Amino acid sequence: MELLYNSTRDAKVAVTASQAILKGLAGDGGLFIPERIPKLDVSMEALGAMSYQETAYEVMKLFLTDFTEEELKHCIQSAYDEKFDTEEIAPIREADGAYYLELFHGATIAFKDMALSILPHLLTTSAKKNQVKNEIVILTATSGDTGKAALAGFADVPGTKIIVFYPKNGVSPIQEKQMVTQKGDNTFVVGIHGNFDDAQTGVKKIFGDTALAEEMNAAGFQFSSANSINIGRLVPQVVYYVYAYAKMLAKGILSEGETLNVTVPTGNFGNILAAYFAKQMGVPLGKLICASNDNKVLFDFFETGVYDRNREFLLTTSPSMDILISSNLERLIYLIAGSDAEKNVQLMKSLNTEGRYEITDEMRAKLNDFAGGFATEAEVAAEIHEVYEKTGYVLDTHTAVASKVSRDYRKNSGDDAKIVIASTASPYKFTRSVMNAIDSKYDAMGDFELVDELSKIAKTAVPNAIEEIRTAPVRHDTVVEKDEMKAIVKKFLGLA
Repeated sequence: MELLYNSTRDAKVAVTASQAILKGLAGDGGLFIPERIPKLDVSMEALGAMSYQETAYEVMKLFLTDFTEEELKHCIQSAYDEKFDTEEIAPIREADGAYYLELFHGATIAFKDMALSILPHLLTTSAKKNQVKNEIVILTATSGDTGKAALAGFADVPGTKIIVFYPKNGVSPIQEKQMVTQKGDNTFVVGIHGNFDDAQTGVKKIFGDTALAEEMNAAGFQFSSANSINIGRLVPQVVYYVYAYAKMLAKGILSEGETLNVTVPTGNFGNILAAYFAKQMGVPLGKLICASNDNKVLFDFFETGVYDRNREFLLTTSPSMDILISSNLERLIYLIAGSDAEKNVQLMKSLNTEGRYEITDEMRAKLNDFAGGFATEAEVAAEIHEVYEKTGYVLDTHTAVASKVSRDYRKNSGDDAKIVIASTASPYKFTRSVMNAIDSKYDAMGDFELVDELSKIAKTAVPNAIEEIRTAPVRHDTVVEKDEMKAIVKKFLGLA
């Protein structure tokens, strides 16, 4: 049975999965969302015996119904291969009574690899299915991790170019070096003077520029997105929550039907929305605990029903969560509004013009699946220190936010269900913050000295993603003002 995708801003829009992946963003500025969340048609027990790749097929076939079995399996096998440094793809580690779902074993050592390893394959397959002759230009904004994962995924993929914008002083030194050393004749990286929200707003503006779209079409180009606004990013993320539950069941950590809570360090809301989709599919998940850092706009939303971005934008040690406009929340708003696109449009208009909106009591009642929490910078550092001292396990800064929030949730709620924590990045990506949290004596060391020291104390090998940038030359050094984003895109494409 075919599953179509509507726009969150116009339910009359109905496109196939491949069309939604190709477009990235709906023409009206809305996000594509499946007209219904499909139910899993295999048991958790059966899934527990499957590999990650087999689980991915069982989940994704239900969402991507216009892909043939052969096409989808080819995309999955091409994505989840030796690029990952563990056979399990997403192993689960227990430390200090918590279960950490390690999502950072891909080519760029962050959870974005889980979806961005497969997106280029889904996109090029979608282009063929829809007889697209234009070159696809991937345009994306990053708060640190999406950029490198997307660049690595699309580098030298025929028929594509990729342009990534990032906040010049808003990512970690390792994150920046990963991006600016990226190889590939079709890759472009641009720092902007501004924050992630400025970059994301600029990208959305370019997507909505119809005159530019016509100019590009005449020149043989069309835009698509690698951000989590693309449904081709969101669907692969659902997989690892299904996989985690099934594996924990198979290992005897969970009994059949036992409720599992999930804590996700959250910025743009895509990763936790994927957990919500997994729950709607029938996975016995309990609370979806949304963990924020000091930029706690989402925590405040879940507490009050008011989303308000009118506040200071703080730079933290967990930069991938330094976001005040959580784009993917729009999909949840649409769903809790009863798939009322008109209501959603009003709220998004209010966000655009006044920087805030308030949902109704009726909508708030539909947020029972979620709980919110936040961790301050001091609490994040203390969490990294404490977990390491107790267990020898090293958390990155984002995972530490989730770990601290999990601890607080359990204490304050009395809910003693097991919790799986989405561990979204390797500590090697944020070595200075991580090592300083463990012991301030490390602050005197250089970035790569810290890498080697972390390898020693964590008793883990330095990931290849770090080794390859030690001596890599900088290939991208463009920096622009936020109002120059469109001009630089045109320049890269030879349209200026």
